[in-house]
Amino acid sequence: MLVGRTGELHALLDAMAHPPSVALIEGEAGVGKTRLIREAVGHPVSGPGRPPGARVLAGACPPLREPFPYGPVFDVLRTLEGTVPERLNPVCGALRPYLPELAGQLPPDPDPLLDPQAAAHRLFRAVRALLAAVSPVVLVVEDLHWADDGTRDLLRFLADDPPPGLSTVLSYRREDLRSGALPLGRAYRHPAGVTSVVLPLSPLDVAGVRTLTAALTGRDVPAVTARRLHERTAGIPFVLEFVLEEPGELDGSQGAVPLLLRDAMTERVAGLSEPAAAAVHAAAVLRVPAAEELIGAVAGQHGEEAADALREALRAGVLHDCGEDRYGFRHGLAQQAVYEGLLRPDRRRLHRRATAVLAAQKPPPLVQLAHHTRKAGDLTAWRTYAEQAAESARKLGDAALAVELYEGLLDDPRLPEADRARLAVRLSRAALFGLAHRRSSRLLRRVVSSAASAELPDAVRGEIRLNLGLLLNNQAGRHEQGRLDTELAVDELRERPELAARAMAGLAMPVWGEHPVTVHAHWAERAEELAARHGDRALRIAVRGNHLTLRVCLGDGDTVRGEAEKLLADGRSAAERVELARMCANAADAFAWMGRSADAERFRDEGVRLAGAAGAPFLSGIIEGTALRMAWTRGAWRGLAERARTVLADAPGVSGIASDAHLVLGLLAEVRGEWDAALEHLDAAALGDPVNAPAPVLAAASAAAVRIRLERGESDEACAEAARALGRIRRKGVWGWAAELVPAALTAYRRADRAPEAHDVLAEFTAGLGDRDAPAARAALAACRGDHSRAAEQYAALPAPYPAALCAERAAEGEVERLRAAAARFEALGAVRDAARCRSALRERGAGAPPGPRRGRRGYGNELSPRERDVARLVATGHTNREIADVLFLSPRTVEQHVAKVLRKLNVSVRGEVREATPDGAPDGGLDGALDGGPVDSGRTEAIE
Repeated sequence: MLVGRTGELHALLDAMAHPPSVALIEGEAGVGKTRLIREAVGHPVSGPGRPPGARVLAGACPPLREPFPYGPVFDVLRTLEGTVPERLNPVCGALRPYLPELAGQLPPDPDPLLDPQAAAHRLFRAVRALLAAVSPVVLVVEDLHWADDGTRDLLRFLADDPPPGLSTVLSYRREDLRSGALPLGRAYRHPAGVTSVVLPLSPLDVAGVRTLTAALTGRDVPAVTARRLHERTAGIPFVLEFVLEEPGELDGSQGAVPLLLRDAMTERVAGLSEPAAAAVHAAAVLRVPAAEELIGAVAGQHGEEAADALREALRAGVLHDCGEDRYGFRHGLAQQAVYEGLLRPDRRRLHRRATAVLAAQKPPPLVQLAHHTRKAGDLTAWRTYAEQAAESARKLGDAALAVELYEGLLDDPRLPEADRARLAVRLSRAALFGLAHRRSSRLLRRVVSSAASAELPDAVRGEIRLNLGLLLNNQAGRHEQGRLDTELAVDELRERPELAARAMAGLAMPVWGEHPVTVHAHWAERAEELAARHGDRALRIAVRGNHLTLRVCLGDGDTVRGEAEKLLADGRSAAERVELARMCANAADAFAWMGRSADAERFRDEGVRLAGAAGAPFLSGIIEGTALRMAWTRGAWRGLAERARTVLADAPGVSGIASDAHLVLGLLAEVRGEWDAALEHLDAAALGDPVNAPAPVLAAASAAAVRIRLERGESDEACAEAARALGRIRRKGVWGWAAELVPAALTAYRRADRAPEAHDVLAEFTAGLGDRDAPAARAALAACRGDHSRAAEQYAALPAPYPAALCAERAAEGEVERLRAAAARFEALGAVRDAARCRSALRERGAGAPPGPRRGRRGYGNELSPRERDVARLVATGHTNREIADVLFLSPRTVEQHVAKVLRKLNVSVRGEVREATPDGAPDGGLDGALDGGPVDSGRTEAIE
C-alpha cells in the first residue's frame, strides 16, 4: 500500500516516461523505496520513447557480496536469456565470460586487452550496447549503498551516457554509505538530454500514518492513536505494518516489538563499547529524548566519558540527535526493543537513578517521576507523583492526561480505600471534559456500587454518581442509565445544594430520553431556584445555560440570544468560562435545529474559542458535530463526508459527537441514492438504539429512513417508521424538531391512501408550532401546505439551499426556464441526481439544451468526465446498471456505455476493481467531492392538498 508518495510517484513515472533518464531514490530502511519502485514499474505509464510494456530488469546489491565484480548488473542481464535480438554490436561479445547463459546469443568474444582500464571501459560499452539493443528498458538496482566499487563505476558510466531507451532507477540509504561516500562514487552531473531526478523519501507524517493505518486495517483511527503510532514507528511504513500486526495495538495497548527489529537493535547495541551501550540503556529507560547530561547521569557517566559514549551511539545510528540537546531513539519501537532487552534488576536500578536525578530538577517533571517510581517499585512515591501530575494537568486544561493518570491510580487494586473515594471524585470531575469514557465509567461504577460505598458520605457518593450520570449521558450515549444515576444523585446531594442544582440542570436538557418537555421544564425551574440561593456564579451560569437551551427548543430564540450575550459579557473566572463554553455548545446545537443559522454560527464560534481555551475536547467535539450539520444545511457539501469521518475517528465511541457525524454521512448517502449505506449510518446515528439517541437526531434520522423506504417502494415500512417517530415527537412536545419528519410522514401516508391521518398530522404540526420561533419548521410547514414558492423563499433565508431548490423546482410546475434555473441550482450544490432529474424533465419537453450558440463539448481524453465520475462512484458502491440508470435518470444503454468508458479509463477489467482504482477509494466523498441530491417526491417538500 503506497501512501503519502503521490508527488514522488508522479516524478518517478515522469522520468521513466521520458528516457533516457536517471532516478536516484534516497531514504532510510523501511521508508518505502522498494514499494515506490514497484508501484512505478507496474504502472501503465507511457511517453515519448517509452511505449507501454517496456522491459523491466530489476536487481539489488547484497549486503554480503561474493567476490564477483559487477554482479548486481550481470544478475539482471542474465534474465534476458532467449530474448536477445540478433545482429548485436560486436562489442557485446565482451560479456561472454560474465554471461554464459547468453553465450549463444552474443557475438564472439573479442581479443583480450592488457590494460585493465581499457578492458573495463570495453565491458561498460558492451553493457550499454546490450541495453540499447533490448530497449525500451527500465534498469532497477536497489541498495546501492552495498555496491562494490566496480558496480558503482558501471552504473555511473550508464548514468553519464545512457542509451536512448534506458531508464535507470537506483535506490540507496545515505546513512549506510561508507563515510563521506556518494551513491555513484562522485557527484552526479545530470548530463544534457537526460531526464534526471533525485527523490529523497522522508518518513510519513501523522496524517500519512493515519491514512496508511486505515488502508491496512480497514478502519479509521483517532488522531491521538495516529500520533501514538507515529511516535512508536517514526512514520516508517515498514515498521508501522509490523506494529499493526500486533493484537490490541490500535486500542492503545503496547504490542510486542517485531522480531526483525528486536534482533537488529540487539545486534547494533552488541557492537558498541560498554560505555556507549550503557548510554543507550539509560536512554531506553528515560523513554523520551533527553539531554546529554541527563543520559550520562543515569548511565553513571560524567564529563568526557559521557560525551564520548553518546558520540559513539550517535555514530552507530543507535541514538539520534532530536534537536535542542535532546538525544533518543529513532522511534518508540527501537526504545522498546532495547528496554525489553534489559534484565529486570537492571531496569529498576536505572529507574531509581533516573528518579533521583529528575527529582532534583526545578520544577520537577511530575509525569516522568510517576513513571519512574512505579517502574522502580516505589508505589508510595508513584501515587504521590501521579496525583500531583494529574492535578497539574487539570489546572493546565489537559483533561485527557489528568483522566489517564487518575484512571491509572484507581485501577490499582492495592490503592487504600481511604484514597479511592477522593481520587474517584477527582476523576469524575476531569472525565466530564474529555473524550475517553469507557474506563472512567467502569471505575466510577465500581466505586459507587461496591460494598465499601455504603461507608461513603452521601455527598461524596452523590457527586461521583452525578458526574458518572453526566458522563453516561454526554460521552457514552447511555441516556436511560445516565438519567437514573443523575436522579439518584439529586437525592444523595441534599446536603450539597450547589451540586444538586447541577444535577437538576442536567435533567433539564430536552434531548435526553422521551420524557415530555414539561418534565425538563420542571427540573430547570428547580435548578434555577437552588442556584439563586447560592453565591457561585459559575453554578448559576451552568444552570441558566441549560435552561436557555431548553427555551430555544421551545421557540424562545430571540429572548434567549439576548440573555446569553449578557452572560458571555460577564464571564470572568476560569470556571465561569468553562460553563460559558458548555452554554455556547448547547445553544449552537439548539439554534441549528431550529433553523436559526446566524445565532448558531455566533455561539459555535464563541464556543470553539472558549472550549479550546478551557482544554475541553468533549465540548469542542460537540461543537464540531453541530458544525457538520450546519454545513449540510447550508449546502457546503464538498469535503463534508471526509470531515465527518475525521470526527468519527477522532472521537470513537463518543455518542454525543458520533450521532451528528453519522447523521450527516447518512444524509449524504441518501441524496446520492446509496440507500444501504445511508441506512447503516442512520442506524449508527440513532435508529439502532432509539432509547439512547438524542431526540432531534432521532427525528431527522427517522425522516431520512421514511424517505428511503418510499424510494424503495416500501410504503408500509415507511408509514410504520413515520408513526413511531411522530409518537416520540408527541411525547416530547418539541415540534420544532419535526421540520424533516412531518413532510416525509405526510408523503408516506398519502401514498398509502391514508389521507385522513396525513391531514391530522398536518393539523397537529400546525398547532404544535403555534407562534413559536422555529424557522426551519415554518418553511417545512409552508411546503406541506403546498405553498412551494413561499417555502423556497423561507428555506433560502435560513439559508438551506437544497430544500429551497427542491421547492423552487416544484413551484416551477414544468415551466422550462424555471426548470433550467432549478437544474443550475442543483449543479451548483453538487446535487447531481436532482440536476439529472431536471434535465430529464427538460428533455421530455423538448428543451434539453439552452438557447444560444452551441459550443463543442470539452474533450476529457483519458480523464473521467463529470458524468463518468458519477457512474464510477455508483459502480464502486455496488450499483447495477439498472440502479445507476434510476439514480441518474439515464437509459440502461447509456449507463452501459459510460461503464465501459470508466473501466477503460481506469485501466481495470471488472466492476469490482473500480473502487480500488478511484482516486480516493471512498464512495462517501465521491470521486471529485461533488455530491448528488435526492428526489423531490421522496417526502422532503411534497404538499398535502
